[in-house]
Amino acid sequence: MLVLSRKPNESLKIGDNIELKIIEIKGDSVRIGIEAPKSVEILRGELVASISENNTEAIEIDLSLFNQLKKN
Repeated sequence: MLVLSRKPNESLKIGDNIELKIIEIKGDSVRIGIEAPKSVEILRGELVASISENNTEAIEIDLSLFNQLKKN
């Protein structure tokens, strides 16, 4: 993992077409602006984790239902 220090109004580039800009730092919260092509999917990490967890739970439920149906 690359760790960088940035101040408000400073930015960093990822490749040729993604720019992250530090908008504001307030206490322990940082506002970040992201400029990227519309084709680039941007999701919050906690949202991805939640979706993954929900998908895993759905698979487990489906397998238990499938096994119950198989017994009948």
